[in-house]
Amino acid sequence: MRLEKCWFCSSTIYPGHGISFVRNDATVFKFCRSKCHKNFKMKRNPRKVKWTKAYRKLAGKELAEDATFELERKRNRPEKYDREVVSKTIKAMQRIDEIRIRRQERFYEKRMKNVKSQQLASDKLQLEKEIHLVKAPAALQSTKEKLRVTAEQRQANESMQE
Repeated sequence: MRLEKCWFCSSTIYPGHGISFVRNDATVFKFCRSKCHKNFKMKRNPRKVKWTKAYRKLAGKELAEDATFELERKRNRPEKYDREVVSKTIKAMQRIDEIRIRRQERFYEKRMKNVKSQQLASDKLQLEKEIHLVKAPAALQSTKEKLRVTAEQRQANESMQE
């Protein structure tokens, strides 16, 4: 069973699925769904369309260079069948898949490390700007007075220390 890759979005195409487009120069383009085929016909660049693998790799959102991707490349050279080699290959494929998953998880964790603190800061800023939606106007006035009193106290303490 041969699994092809979509020319536009790089997703897997299973047998009996997808669309093939053959250009006049005999170049074959395979597409996983009509969405990819239509975008190709509209001459869109996959590196500029945000939902494609090419964009995600280019923007640094997905692991781009890794040794495990080398084994995924298509080879057209037939190999002589040997039961022992096949069993070793299957074991190696499983191991490589585990390694790839771990590396992708590590890449994702590294990318998301700072996002949580940035999200918290932006949430605080938004809350400060839109506090009138959360609190009643009377409560806001009393908090403003409290803030003014604490600010005056700080200034008094600073002047006393000088």
